[in-house]
Amino acid sequence: MSPQPGEIALRAIELRKDYPMNGETVHALRGVSLEVRRGEYVAIVGPSGSGKSTLLQLLGGLDEPSAGSVLVDGVALAGLDDRTLTRLRLTRLGFVFQRFHLLPVLTAIENVELPLSEAGVSRAERRARALELLGYVGLAERAAHRATQLSGGEMQRVAIARALANRPAVILADEPTGELDAATGRSMLELFRRLNQDGTTLVVITHDEHLAAEAGRVVHMLDGRIAVGRQG
Repeated sequence: MSPQPGEIALRAIELRKDYPMNGETVHALRGVSLEVRRGEYVAIVGPSGSGKSTLLQLLGGLDEPSAGSVLVDGVALAGLDDRTLTRLRLTRLGFVFQRFHLLPVLTAIENVELPLSEAGVSRAERRARALELLGYVGLAERAAHRATQLSGGEMQRVAIARALANRPAVILADEPTGELDAATGRSMLELFRRLNQDGTTLVVITHDEHLAAEAGRVVHMLDGRIAVGRQG
């Protein structure tokens, strides 16, 4: 059964992450618990070194916690074999990174089609879906342009379209406006607002106070812990 609005899309339970460094142990996360409901827009903010990006890596199954657990749509990531975890990330999570991570030799539409191809979607269906998504982010006319021919803002829009390709439960975004100028960043705020209004669940790591202000909930991190949370 598909999750309904208001259900828990993403849950972190007492996450800890420790790293050995120079003969000592760095405690990057110190027992972080977080629930994100379907349709929510959550911004995670805090100073550098507070554990924000570490948390996002664990929420996305890109790294393993030293202790604690993560559930995506009720599925615990711990104990999944590599193939199952990869499939879950592909179909249930969408990722948007600061530096876009587009393949430069591919066109915009080919970049958006990649996760659909990996999920086994037919060529005709993935082409139609990619065109639909490029239209949604305002880049239908740039579909045949290679990534190297796009501006920073256009590349980030393609990255967002790619993240939406397999209709994920949650979009995880790490500093999505960090490489953009102020004007382009403002247009990205409008796109994220529309994504959420259209039902997309968003968890965004950001230093951008304007982007954080758009969120329905702001989670503040400090020294590997959740310090303060407030409703926006």
